[in-house]
Amino acid sequence: MCDEKRYGQYRGWADRVADVMAKNNSDFTYANLAVRGKLVHQVLNEQIDAATAQITGENTLVSFHAGANDVIRPGYKAERVLPLYSDAVRRLAASGATVILFTVLEKTGNTGRSATLWEQRFSEFNRNVRAVGLEVGAIIAEANEEVVFRDRRLLSFDRLHLNTIGQDRVAQAVLEILELPYDPMWRQPLPYAQPRPKIVRTFVTMLWFTTFALPWMWRHARGKSSGDGRSCKYPIAIHWPLNHLD
Repeated sequence: MCDEKRYGQYRGWADRVADVMAKNNSDFTYANLAVRGKLVHQVLNEQIDAATAQITGENTLVSFHAGANDVIRPGYKAERVLPLYSDAVRRLAASGATVILFTVLEKTGNTGRSATLWEQRFSEFNRNVRAVGLEVGAIIAEANEEVVFRDRRLLSFDRLHLNTIGQDRVAQAVLEILELPYDPMWRQPLPYAQPRPKIVRTFVTMLWFTTFALPWMWRHARGKSSGDGRSCKYPIAIHWPLNHLD
């Protein structure tokens, strides 16, 4: 989720990485099966087979990130979610693809019970990511090692998904990990900003609560997910970039 659009689609970090990969390979193709809001069992059932069917060996790079939506749910059960995550990773790795996995930021800068619960859950989640990643020889992108990702200004108004700046920073981080051309300034902190007055912060929080938190709680109370009814952008690998649409 980000602010920038191209070809009628929001451009996330994966699209930006694909831009760079395509510059050095005229035969480069790209699929994006991700759907915001999906739970790990949905990803396992709906996306893994579709992805492995298009893998042609180690020259295929597969980025995989799922389970975070499960972790933040009130009824989260690690004993159910983490094995499903590991199963998905093993299936992707068994296809012969090069797999890249992602840990989640454990410390958000918030305090209180919810922040403690977040840290506990995602610490366990990250340990599972690292363990299965080591098992299958996956590349692991570590969010907690980079100070810049702790800046909340990299997030959209919903406080969960990256905005345009955040998407670009993640893209540059991934490009560096993959040893592809990247912007070496991506670790630079954002310019200092004066704290907003308390009345403004309060108003913004109230707006966020009514716009995102309440609908989120209502969906989950009914067993729904924001990913329900959504479809991915590019289910079948296409030649990239889409120059013919410029």
